[in-house]
Amino acid sequence: MLNCLLTVDLGLIIGLVIGAIAIIAVIALVSFFIGTYNGLIQVKNLVEEAWATIDVQLKKRYDLIPNLVETVKGYAAHESKTLESVIAARNLAMTASGDAKMAAENALSGTLKSLFALQESYPDLKANVNFMDLQNQLKLIENEIASARRYYNGTVKSFNDKIEMFPSNLVASMMKFTKRAYFELDSEEERKNVKVQF
Repeated sequence: MLNCLLTVDLGLIIGLVIGAIAIIAVIALVSFFIGTYNGLIQVKNLVEEAWATIDVQLKKRYDLIPNLVETVKGYAAHESKTLESVIAARNLAMTASGDAKMAAENALSGTLKSLFALQESYPDLKANVNFMDLQNQLKLIENEIASARRYYNGTVKSFNDKIEMFPSNLVASMMKFTKRAYFELDSEEERKNVKVQF
């Protein structure tokens, strides 16, 4: 009888231990899932916040470009093709979204370079205080955009790393997180060093 009680008690103890281990495993798995999911959401929100910062700087640039073009028009009226391409690139960049926005912004940066190249052909424009002030404002905005772009790309890297690395990639694929694109230069032309000639 005592032997039978020990067997029952031992079976009960083993059952309780296995049940406790199963409960602990489930709690650990749920905790891992919640922690990983929250980490992914946190980095995703950082990416979105970084993009919003870029968007604010781009809006400042959009607002400044028409003033700059109007100032140049007075000095270089027959350069209408350059001026029209700057405005067209600005309008396209303002309406683009997603990955197309990045490409449109890169195109706008290229047209702005051609606008600033006009000042070499028009010494009066180069000496115009309004033009110089607008150009300096645009340079500051471009520096802020470059800084915001670096931050955005850094957060995108963190996000992409999280959704690709094991074991967080298991949660990321279950929750349908996808890689984000970097905001980088589109063309080889933009990667080349500027050639300065005297």
